[in-house]
Amino acid sequence: MKRQLYTGSNYKKALNIEDLERIAKKRLPNFVFEYVYGGSDDEHTLRHNRAVFDQYLFKPKTMTNVGVRDLSTTLMGGTFQMPLAIGPTGFNGMLTREGDLKLAGAARDAGIPFILSSVSTTRLEDIAAIEGLTAWMQIYFYRDRDFVKSMIRRCAKAGFDAIVVTTDSAIYGNREWDVRNFRRPMKPTLANLLHLLTKPGWMKDVLWPDGLPTFKNLDDLLPPDKRNAQGASQIIGPQLDPSLNWEDIAWLRELWPGKIILKGILAPEEAEHAASLGIDALVLSNHGGRQLNHSLSPMDTLSEVKACVGERCELFVDSGFRRGTDIIKALALGADGVWLGRATLYGLAAGGQAGAAHALALLKKEMESTLGLLGYSRLDELEAGCLRRRTSL
Repeated sequence: MKRQLYTGSNYKKALNIEDLERIAKKRLPNFVFEYVYGGSDDEHTLRHNRAVFDQYLFKPKTMTNVGVRDLSTTLMGGTFQMPLAIGPTGFNGMLTREGDLKLAGAARDAGIPFILSSVSTTRLEDIAAIEGLTAWMQIYFYRDRDFVKSMIRRCAKAGFDAIVVTTDSAIYGNREWDVRNFRRPMKPTLANLLHLLTKPGWMKDVLWPDGLPTFKNLDDLLPPDKRNAQGASQIIGPQLDPSLNWEDIAWLRELWPGKIILKGILAPEEAEHAASLGIDALVLSNHGGRQLNHSLSPMDTLSEVKACVGERCELFVDSGFRRGTDIIKALALGADGVWLGRATLYGLAAGGQAGAAHALALLKKEMESTLGLLGYSRLDELEAGCLRRRTSL
């Protein structure tokens, strides 16, 4: 019997992240939805990020006392309600007005960290000022090192205690949907402009009265006439520095007194090197399938990386997580936590801050039930022995 899918537009009735994705697709203009959804080239990595979870099956225990399940955990020295964080995603103001602030609010209320992207549409100082929020800041290594230095100083002054360096974007991924949807940077094709007219709610929320939001943390990088979305898109890509290497991380270590997290590592030998340098945490990531096509998933290398680094640095994973079962599998294989990207973005697009909160609530409910059905009551009881990897699909 074919599974019934929710096709309505009320985010409160969404039973899972896939429902929220469908609602987001209805609400957003085509070029905006594809910006969130799309991957690189023929999107093999995008598909593999979901298919990889089917390779792992649970081996549950019964006859255990799971009347109370506890999802709380310690990450980077802080105690949180769930082993989740909302990861860094750019241009969130294109999904809804003040999208970054709404995501941060959902993270605070759920008791989890929020990571702000350097290409956000909200000033980093405004995120750091949110009372009760644990916020970390993501940066790219641009060619203009003086700008990188100035951003790091801003982060220190604002009170961030962790910097996240994205390592897998020194060269921009080949996102063909972007080329198809725009006749030139940030100028949609005629077909997309006509489709935009069918989304008056989005236009009122996002475009009225000032047009597309701008990148609020890049003023020192962009000339005054390039601070709009179109101008910034022409400069940001060429500013990404393909010479990024370990010497740059050493330079950052001398400059930044707080914690450093490297995001984009997949190779165990790179993870080992990072741990030997005293890096505080790694995010195993393939950038959600938006960079290297035919890339491994973090789930493919997680166990091996864990064996290499042990407890010397914390391990986070992202890319493809849509279910509580996905998250529990990653934790069983050695991850300390999971960073969410599209899962909470679909909630944000479907219902603003409340929609993002709904996405987190759905995942929390699924994690709690999965933990109990496996026969565990706490996350620290999870172990790789509760999983079996299929030899074929």
